[in-house]
Amino acid sequence: MADLTKKQTEDIWTASPLSDEIFDRINGCSFRKNPHIGREDLRYLKVLHTGFDGRSHTGQLIVNVLIADICIRVFQELYRMRYPIEKIRLIDEYQACDEASMSDNNSSAFCYRPVSGTDQLSLHALGLAVDINPLYNPYIHTNTGEKKCEPASGAKYADRTKDFPYKITAQDDCCRIFKKYGFEWGGDWTHA
Repeated sequence: MADLTKKQTEDIWTASPLSDEIFDRINGCSFRKNPHIGREDLRYLKVLHTGFDGRSHTGQLIVNVLIADICIRVFQELYRMRYPIEKIRLIDEYQACDEASMSDNNSSAFCYRPVSGTDQLSLHALGLAVDINPLYNPYIHTNTGEKKCEPASGAKYADRTKDFPYKITAQDDCCRIFKKYGFEWGGDWTHA
């Protein structure tokens, strides 16, 4: 996709209720009937992002209605500064498999699932969490009693003292912008 003019981008930034087409796509995959969140609690977002190729791309996310407008503003700021995000696709393109989505460095949000290695509901299950460039920013935890890196292919990026492209740190623009809008950054967690 060629870079877009300002006028061409105005119609892309949307947060809308889940259409029948989108709901049919996620139902039984990232969405399962549950007592915690319903279709009406979710919003389908279309956003622009700058890919690793330096060009404009349209991305798709599903998030909680409570953060939909905030997420639009976050992604607008990231886009204006040309912050590189490789891809933003619904996790359903990966059969709602976090490992497959993260290994492909897909940035995503909603997926009804527990926190890895636990039976506690993830913030992703409520549409209240967003992962950005997760291959380069893996989830490191000890939820199963031993240190684990997710995705497994992100293990070479687990040492956060090393320098490498696309690493999100506390000083990174992505972290700064998400925090500005009230998000927590997983790198600040001490319980993982």
